Amino acid sequence: MKIREITGLPDITTLVPPQTPDQEISGGYASDLLSCVMARAGAGNIWVTLQTHPNVVAVASLLDLAGVIITECADIAKIDAATIEKARTENVALFATPLTTFTIVARLARAGVPGIDEG
Repeated sequence: MKIREITGLPDITTLVPPQTPDQEISGGYASDLLSCVMARAGAGNIWVTLQTHPNVVAVASLLDLAGVIITECADIAKIDAATIEKARTENVALFATPLTTFTIVARLARAGVPGIDEG
């Protein structure tokens, strides 16, 4: 799956579009603990989290992730503007959805994104 295809999943809103839309997603990782993401996720992965603070973007940029999907975000206006601005500055693709992490991970898996343990 290419990062641009994330926008085709139901109930996904693009907050910051990917700079390299044809980048293949190498795997998926879901966690809300930044330390776990830093220890396990890798370049090209899509990260699914309900965290919305700017440190999410810092970790995604550091690891060269393909992008981040923020879940359980019923009101996108409540996402910290600093997070969105940092994603723009750091060229991190950022998406949001009102759906749960479980639902988004299931959809990514059905779309062919392997978990990092499977890739």
